[in-house]
Amino acid sequence: MNRSLLRSAAVLALAALALTGCASPSVEPTTDGTTAASRTLSGDLTVYAAASLQGAFDEIGAAFIDENPDVRFSPVYDGSSTLVTQLQEGAPGDVFASADEKNMDKLADLALDPTLFASNTLVITVPAGNPGGVESLADLADVTTVLCAPEVPCGAASGTLLANADVTVEPASLEQNVTAVLTKVATGEADAGLVYATDVIDRDDVEAIVPDGAEDVVNRYPIAALDGAPNGDAAEAFVAFVLSDAGQRILADHGFGAP
Repeated sequence: MNRSLLRSAAVLALAALALTGCASPSVEPTTDGTTAASRTLSGDLTVYAAASLQGAFDEIGAAFIDENPDVRFSPVYDGSSTLVTQLQEGAPGDVFASADEKNMDKLADLALDPTLFASNTLVITVPAGNPGGVESLADLADVTTVLCAPEVPCGAASGTLLANADVTVEPASLEQNVTAVLTKVATGEADAGLVYATDVIDRDDVEAIVPDGAEDVVNRYPIAALDGAPNGDAAEAFVAFVLSDAGQRILADHGFGAP
């Protein structure tokens, strides 16, 4: 090979090395098709979730943080209607998980692609030992009964369940979330209340009675990342985690049904 050809080959080799040196380092894709860099999440993640989700979402949040240690999980639990009002008034939130579709619909201008992720049914709850002798929905008319307010998902479902059974109840109080109903029953302030089946799991201070017709009144829970979320990437990742096999297993462990 003559000197001219050798010089040309050397120039080409140096150019190739220079290009290689300037190229970005390769990023190996993960098993789900994303890259490690694209999955790095950090910052605060504020999740507004129905009160009945507290136990399950506390565990889901912990599992999510295990996978994303730079994220700070900040849940806000209350009745779905109360959370909707807060978000409509400008409260900063990344994700909303409602105990019914009706309240999610109220956030149609904020909720991005709501997806059903769980279901729940009602039970009659009474204090341990059942001092009021409650056995059925009809008995709720004769004892001190507390219910969720009608605008709250558990209240709307309670109204449907009682109407289906042709039972009229004058509640001692109407609560803004299911946790408040359960607390009044557990402390003996009420003889009975209607709460979700998931609320009484692993409780020894209350008992549960599955009323006739409960299987016909099912609450379906939607979840959505919120438009303009302060931490949009983490919001989308959290929703995906709730919908994943891992998230669904945690929900099932807490008594929730499939969506």
